[in-house]
Amino acid sequence: MYRLLGRSLGRGLLRAAGRRARGCCPRLLPGPEAEAASVPRARAPGLLPLLAVLAWFSKPAETEEEAAEQREATLGAEDAKDGTEAQIIWLLKRAKLSIMKDEPEEAELLLHDALRLAFQSNNKKAITYTYDLMANLAFIRGQLENAEQLFKATMRYLLGEGMKQEDNAIIEISLKLASIYAAQNRQEFALAGYEFCISTLEEKIEREKELAEGVMSGEEKANTHLLLGMCLDACARYLLSSKQPSQAQKMYEKALQISEEIQGERHPQTVVLMSDLATALDAQGRFDEAHAYMQRASELAREVDHPELHMVLSNLAAVLMHRERHTQAKEIYQEALKRAELKKDEVSVQHIREELAGLSGKSSPVP
Repeated sequence: MYRLLGRSLGRGLLRAAGRRARGCCPRLLPGPEAEAASVPRARAPGLLPLLAVLAWFSKPAETEEEAAEQREATLGAEDAKDGTEAQIIWLLKRAKLSIMKDEPEEAELLLHDALRLAFQSNNKKAITYTYDLMANLAFIRGQLENAEQLFKATMRYLLGEGMKQEDNAIIEISLKLASIYAAQNRQEFALAGYEFCISTLEEKIEREKELAEGVMSGEEKANTHLLLGMCLDACARYLLSSKQPSQAQKMYEKALQISEEIQGERHPQTVVLMSDLATALDAQGRFDEAHAYMQRASELAREVDHPELHMVLSNLAAVLMHRERHTQAKEIYQEALKRAELKKDEVSVQHIREELAGLSGKSSPVP
């Protein structure tokens, strides 16, 4: 019964961390917003932040999984081994549903009740699972110190029960801890955490290549590769925010390769990573290379009706502006503005309007 948090919730947690972590955003918000977020102004202006870790591990079946979770939460737990465990399961399902419905206060109350029963019955699996949910909830709510302690408690229980440090569940928790340290500007701990996740997964993947056929399923191997991509992505965002665009570029290139090989070029995360890589190149003044990646990202975003198409287009316009293609940039910004208005994305709308105002009266130089 008890598993660590599902992929769909896990992605949401890392997105939340990206939004809350000052300086973890891959692109620069212009003007006062950038200063308020403590994002370095040295990078090229005019680029909007896409959602970090947008769709790692996403599969069509996840929508069905979430629907099943909601149904299960209303059914009780008649099939549990005993009354106490049945009550714990019911509380955890209700808590998970409350998290999905963005009702954190209700979820916290339910989780505390579940933890109390888990300790009373000495149900170690339930204790571990509940700690994990509590940690992720604190993470979502920006209660980073509390989340740190809860994640560490979860890890202690998992390791105490024999789980190895290279297990994907341990790596995922380590990645969240690294994201917390990044949000707290604890650079040494953040970098050490990212390095541990990446090096451990790379070594694990190399060992898996030597395994006999059939020892591990293709899905297991793919998940390990995708987790490595997620770690590279998160580390690259942190490096970029720390004014290390060339190092971030290398990380993005590896993450992009993984996403393309396993999820395909048209996958939403692949599109985001192309845009991220373009951002790292743009920050180094490599505008032609940045334009090539951003142009391809925008083409793919159109093809797949990407939920953040307006932001990809805005970033494309920014790169065009850096290349002094002002007329083209203005046209792309105008399209991005219309799409942002339809999405009711007020932050993007304000940003694009400011960029258009800055372009007023400018025209592309004659070739």
